[in-house]
Amino acid sequence: MQQPSIFTKIIHGEIPSHKIYEDDKTLAFLDIYAVISGHTLVIPKKQVEFVWDLEPSDYEALMGTVQKVALRLRSELGVKYVGEKVIGTDVPHAHVHLIPFNSATDMHRANQENAEPDHAQLAALAEKLYFE
Repeated sequence: MQQPSIFTKIIHGEIPSHKIYEDDKTLAFLDIYAVISGHTLVIPKKQVEFVWDLEPSDYEALMGTVQKVALRLRSELGVKYVGEKVIGTDVPHAHVHLIPFNSATDMHRANQENAEPDHAQLAALAEKLYFE
């Protein structure tokens, strides 16, 4: 059996996160090492390593949530674009990155992995973006 990923631990509440959306099949939360403010991860609740290996119904649920959250990011953050990236190398759990931006420079900004996350700022942003 596969070891629980960090995302599975977030789903089970073992690791805190800044959730902005959740339903029975998916979860969306702010990336603590954001490329830009509002950078969000959308994951299926079922741990499968690669997006392309999800069952069709789980893939459809994931992409439905991706669309819903992207539209929310665009409207609440007042950005023109929301980029979508499926990389699949950093965590063995399918996930989609949503990156709100206004210019190509914002979209391609280098990740600041060495910087400590500002959890107070993330919590405030999560509260603004959270689906009621």
